[in-house]
Amino acid sequence: MIVLLNKPYGVLSQFTDRSDPPRRTLAEFGLPPRVYAAGRLDYDSEGLLLLTDDGTLANRLTDPRHKQPKTYWVQVEGAPTDEQLDALRRGVVLNDGPTRPAQVEMLHPAPALWERDPPVRFRKTVPDAWLSVTITEGRNRQVRRMTAAVGLPTLRLVRVAIGDTHLGDLAPGVWRPL
Repeated sequence: MIVLLNKPYGVLSQFTDRSDPPRRTLAEFGLPPRVYAAGRLDYDSEGLLLLTDDGTLANRLTDPRHKQPKTYWVQVEGAPTDEQLDALRRGVVLNDGPTRPAQVEMLHPAPALWERDPPVRFRKTVPDAWLSVTITEGRNRQVRRMTAAVGLPTLRLVRVAIGDTHLGDLAPGVWRPL
């Protein structure tokens, strides 16, 4: 069984939390029994999360050796230059080593997404832009670290695809079987 979930902002990609006070988890979404997240999506990231009861499939989806592409729509602070976009496309050096090259495109117009709660900060004097970024790795907070490395801090990050599986119009907090 494979389940697609549009993970909302501020939810852990696990079913329990031992922090005090506890944070929101996947347990509140009424998911089928015995499914677990195939990979992670950061607490402060949103979008497509696949859950499965098949360990072999989960490994194929998450192991970097399989180079499963993951596509994110990323709102960044600043107006990206060609040099910054080219650096992301070539791959950047992070503290844990160089990244593989990424597919990066500007999104014009900005994607029509649901409102985030809390909303992303807005500053009249600082422009922002939306990028589509596809990576084939899955390092911790990789896209955020990549955009920061080229001087474009991430304001909002939404995963919209894993391989050929797309989020589509699934609303935040809603899931469906694949």
